[in-house]
Formats: sequence, C-alpha cells, structure tokens
Amino acid sequence: MLLSALCCPVCGEAFLRETRVAERAGGVTCENGHSFDRARQGYVNLLAGKDPGTGDSAEMIAHRVAFLGAGHYEPVADLLPADPGGVIVEVGAGTGYYLGRVLDRSPRAEGLALDLSRYAARRAARAHERAMAAVADCWARLPLADDSVDLVLDVFAPRNVAEFRRVLRPGGRLAVVTPLPEHLGEIREPLGMLAVDPSKAERVSSVTDKDFELVGETELRRTMDLDHPAIAHLVGMGPSAHHTDAAGVAALPERVSVSIAVRCALYAALPR
Repeated sequence: MLLSALCCPVCGEAFLRETRVAERAGGVTCENGHSFDRARQGYVNLLAGKDPGTGDSAEMIAHRVAFLGAGHYEPVADLLPADPGGVIVEVGAGTGYYLGRVLDRSPRAEGLALDLSRYAARRAARAHERAMAAVADCWARLPLADDSVDLVLDVFAPRNVAEFRRVLRPGGRLAVVTPLPEHLGEIREPLGMLAVDPSKAERVSSVTDKDFELVGETELRRTMDLDHPAIAHLVGMGPSAHHTDAAGVAALPERVSVSIAVRCALYAALPR
C-alpha cells in the first residue's frame, strides 16, 4: 500500500512492487530504472537534482529526541486525528514523533515521514514499525502519486498546500498544527527566541481556502514544568537554536512554567 503511493522524484513514475524491489537489497527502482538506495539506518533518499540544503543538524535532532521523548508535547500529538486505514504522511516530520503517535491509534494504516534532514530521516525510520522515512524537499514536488494519501500531518512544518492537495485523495484530510502568539511566551523574550507571527492562523486559512474545507479546529492551552536541561532541549530543537546561548538558559529560574498554546486545524480536500 505505501509503496504504491510513492513515485520517482526524477520522472514521476511508480516504483516497482515489493517482490522486485527486494532484489535490490532494500532500495527502490521506478519503472524507468531510476534507483534509490536505502541507507543502512533504514531511510531512502528521494532528493532529485541539486541538494536544496541540509535541514536540521544532528545536534538539533538529538535535542528533539530528548524533549519529545520526555512527553512534553504529548498533548499536542493527542490533537491529531487517527485514520482507520490507508496512507498517512507527515511532512517536515523530524523524528517522526507525531506520525508514530498517530499510527499507534491507526491500527491498519501505514505511514511515511518526509524531511529534508538525513539526520531526521535516520531517526524517523525507527518511529514506528508501520512507517518508513525518506529524505525529500517538502517545498518541491513531493515523491508521492496523485490522489494516493489519506491523511497529511503538518506540525510546525512547511505548508506546501498545492502539493498536499495533489497527493490527497478526494475527501482526504490535512491536519495543520501552528503555534499561537502566547506559545512558549515565558521564555521567548528572556532567551531571544523568534516571535510567533500573530497573523499565522489567518495566513494558513488564506492559503487553504482554494483547495480545502475547514472541518474542525481545536486550540490547546496548558503549561509544562521545565527545568534547565528540558528548556535547553526545547530551544535547541528548533530555529531559535541559532539565536540562544547556554548563558541565557542558566539565568532562568531553576524551574519555569512554560505555556503550550497551539491551534490544530483539520481540513478536507475539496474536489478539483
């Protein structure tokens, strides 16, 4: 089921079925003979042409593993919908944490984690026994066939809305999680973290109006009790890692109550 959803990033043709793929020791080959090897860590590199960048570093992924593994964002994962069966894709998946949680609640579904970072893909390949991971540019054409996906997850990630609509089946769903202005508010200013655009929700709605119908919306507000190591992981796993130093974290109280404030919007793909 999952292999049939994937397509070659070079020519767009389908990949060969599992029995023939097995002959290439775990790689994938399309009908036109373009081949992509599976790394020993379990992921497939589906970048085509010039490498657009490196994505998250190994250090950022290590921070993400530590913070998410401690369960701090489990309430965020609980906002995401399950799917009884079919193909679930997480875009900008990082470690595949959210995909894994959704698959836990979707016993007959299969999942694909897409991320530009090979370090992320290495970790995402182990996110769930029914998931695979691939390195891909989520701002470019996704390595997925038209109308092949049942649910797309986008959690604090790039939103390539036109591609989401192309790959989703009619009636397929898109779940988008974005931060609200007060998200992590207690530490943003003291640590010089990047601010949340207060118009983010409106911007998301404006780019989805053409291809999607909003069918559900939930806002989550709660607090986390974090010590210095947890705060360092939280800051280090995102873009603010480049703007914050250890001295800023050390200057905070030993424990800080930090707000989670996010919006989860659920969309259904409109007919073309």
